[in-house]
Amino acid sequence: MTPMIDVVFQLLIYFLVTIQPHDVIAHLDVFRPSPEQTREQPQTPPKMIRVAVYADGYAINDRPVSLQQLDRLLTKLAALDRSQTILIMCTALSPHGRLVQVLDLCAKAGLNNLSVISTN
Repeated sequence: MTPMIDVVFQLLIYFLVTIQPHDVIAHLDVFRPSPEQTREQPQTPPKMIRVAVYADGYAINDRPVSLQQLDRLLTKLAALDRSQTILIMCTALSPHGRLVQVLDLCAKAGLNNLSVISTN
């Protein structure tokens, strides 16, 4: 049994030493921009906007706003990126009409990636 294990180890060492690995990185097609092009940094919107609907008003990213301010902010946000994620959080005490107003403002601005959750 011992000579057979020795032969297996010898073969293993032989194959490890004689193997020629393929250079995968050398065969990748990479398209890099030319150095002459000027790079403009696009203004990126925040990753997720949180709109809270309360019984007495609204808040965007934990900052209280009026309905008109919310309309202006959502319109500006839609000008940057229409696929921006909007998380609408409603409390149990907030009237249903306020949620509908926020959804109408999002539809008017053209925002289509909406999520509605209920919080306590």
